[in-house]
Amino acid sequence: MSSLPADLPLPQFTDNALTVLRKRYLRKNEDGIPVEEPWEMFWRVAQDVAEPTKRYDPAVDLQAEAREFYRVMAQLEFLPNSPTLMNAGRELQQLSACFVLPVEDSMESIFETIKNTALIHQSGGGTGFSFSRLRPKGDIVKTTGGIASGPVSFMKVFNAATEAVKQGGTRRGANMAILRADHPDIMDFITAKRDTSALTNFNISVGLTEEFMRALREEGEYDLVNPHTNKVVERVRAPEVFDLIVQGAWATGEPGIVFLERLNVGNPTPELGEIESTNPCGEQPLLPYEACNLGSINLARFVKYDPQPEVAYDRLRQVVHTAVRFLDNVIDVNKYPLPKIREMARGNRKIGLGVMGFADMLIQLGIAYNSEAGLETGGRIMQFIHDEGRKASVELAAQRGVFPNFDKSIFADSGPRLRNATVTTIAPTGSLSIIAGCSSGIEPLFAVVFTRRILDGQEFLEVHPLFEKVARERGFHSQDLLEEIGAHKSPSEVEGIPEDVRSLFVTSYDTSPEWHVRMQAAFQAHTDNAVSKTVNFRNEATKDDIRRVYMLAHKLGCKGVTVYRDGSRDSQVLSAGDAMPQKVEDRLTITPKAASIVPRPRPVLTHGTTEKVQTGCGKLYITINEDEEGLCEVFTTIGKSGGCTASQSEATSRMISLALRSGVDPDSITDELKGIRCPMPSWDRGTVTLSCADAIGKAIERYLSSNGRSRKSESTSGSGAAPLPANDIASVGYNPECPECGTMLELSEGCVVCRSCGYSRCA
Repeated sequence: MSSLPADLPLPQFTDNALTVLRKRYLRKNEDGIPVEEPWEMFWRVAQDVAEPTKRYDPAVDLQAEAREFYRVMAQLEFLPNSPTLMNAGRELQQLSACFVLPVEDSMESIFETIKNTALIHQSGGGTGFSFSRLRPKGDIVKTTGGIASGPVSFMKVFNAATEAVKQGGTRRGANMAILRADHPDIMDFITAKRDTSALTNFNISVGLTEEFMRALREEGEYDLVNPHTNKVVERVRAPEVFDLIVQGAWATGEPGIVFLERLNVGNPTPELGEIESTNPCGEQPLLPYEACNLGSINLARFVKYDPQPEVAYDRLRQVVHTAVRFLDNVIDVNKYPLPKIREMARGNRKIGLGVMGFADMLIQLGIAYNSEAGLETGGRIMQFIHDEGRKASVELAAQRGVFPNFDKSIFADSGPRLRNATVTTIAPTGSLSIIAGCSSGIEPLFAVVFTRRILDGQEFLEVHPLFEKVARERGFHSQDLLEEIGAHKSPSEVEGIPEDVRSLFVTSYDTSPEWHVRMQAAFQAHTDNAVSKTVNFRNEATKDDIRRVYMLAHKLGCKGVTVYRDGSRDSQVLSAGDAMPQKVEDRLTITPKAASIVPRPRPVLTHGTTEKVQTGCGKLYITINEDEEGLCEVFTTIGKSGGCTASQSEATSRMISLALRSGVDPDSITDELKGIRCPMPSWDRGTVTLSCADAIGKAIERYLSSNGRSRKSESTSGSGAAPLPANDIASVGYNPECPECGTMLELSEGCVVCRSCGYSRCA
């Protein structure tokens, strides 16, 4: 790699950004130690992505092109999607974040798609599917005389394949599944994730048709149609189906909804096919075999003071044009995982230029997010970016030619001669916004003050820099105040903060769901593709609240909507089965000589086994030891995260050891542990591990069974604590910890992310 020209700036990062870059983005040696600096990563990417420019203009100054690409990244004005930062200029060279694959109604197609999915996940990409073409369960398969198992059963196969690839890779595989509301198996699909340990590698969304929406408004019926025969098999009441969707979204955050006709109104190449699915976070509707090619502009960098704050439109225009050229080049240097994907990506040359840092921009401008001025600003900014992005694409087309499928597009007769079939998308920016040090996408602030944990378990308060600046300037800054804000998640109810500051620093949960939807619609009006955004609800929100938001999203022209009620998705619940548990004292043998139970001493010499189990929080090593009297102790070690995860695991092990040496029946211990759920279930060797406690219980049971000392075989043993009904699970508010650093996770832009270390359940 060549050295950086002396006149180019070195990027400046927050501590969080450096943590994320070193952990996930920078090139590493065989020992996992970073061997490049962040500026070297940007220069690597800039030089690699600049290369195609010379193909179209042999006389171009390639060094100048690379310098411009580097500058917009180093100044944190624009960043491409994560795979481009990670892989450009390296051997993998897979620069797309997500893809859509077809699932046709045949075993050959289904398993060909599973194979292709594995290849994509191996390369670090996510996948979206429509399962709407599969015949419903119970349908007769004439070629074999068998019975079809239906879309949901095949989704489980896709989920298992994703799990297998994920465990051998470095990036988590993510999937989107969409099923049309008029598919006969729609009820099974809507409820497929009520058990939160099922389909853990999928987001699911119901594809709502305009026919469905008409029936819903009229409180009438609509047809369920067998996609294999195109025959109506049943008529159902739309309100009942909609109520089931709402119940699921209220209880667990899923399913989401997409409006299928809206996706296809924006389809620039209808001759090539119908859009039936999106990428995993929903912002990129794609034809089969198309790929995401995304990047985001950091709006927080485009406020100037002259002397009052205003949008720096001149510089924004320059960066939009540079970003469009950058993303168009990515299409050429990308090494696609499948030949068909390369053909479609280069045929339509879709790009998706979006934004992040919008909430930070509003704060600098002195505009409240949840205000008419906030909506107007959002719409005006996105219209400017969209219009300038189109102009940049037209300029590129004049130099390089229109996209190859232009003659089959909606632009062929009278539209602009574009280089790119689409130009704009509002994509999730979880890790990118940490690198850029700004707010996520078009979301409000998640928090003004939050607790950050570092690897040695220490905690400290992290304060939004704009809030800290205002607090110091206005004279109300104090440690006690910051701690109180952190405890409340928001300044809105904290005394001592001026009213105008409270209204400016609004968070996701200060913002009513209606404002969330209205802001999404304001950006959608000027976006080619779709908008990734989460509509946040407080825990006490009702199903009617969610129902109203869905209807508002349809009314205002959104292409889909994702909702999240605080505490509904990631609930940690300890539940009991139907039978009352036996009293502890009834299971203990107490010697008449003792007034209380005294555990036997730990022996000097023990023997046993150590088993490695994959959990949602990392690799858990479980050591089970025994002495001449039987099991006597359990030790556990989990990953490297430290914090509460490790301490709770250790505490569980100590109490188990104490119980074993006190004479408690080991089978009774496994009965109590198995079935306990945490927010991060995981597949391990073909079974679901619900939590660290569940893993320990099952490991003890396996140990006993292998030595013939369990009073029940593993094949017939109970599954432990039964899950609570969905409505009970949903009533428990709980913010789960990041499995890697211990900081509280947030649900933003359709995905669970960690603002401290960059962990993402969708990446």
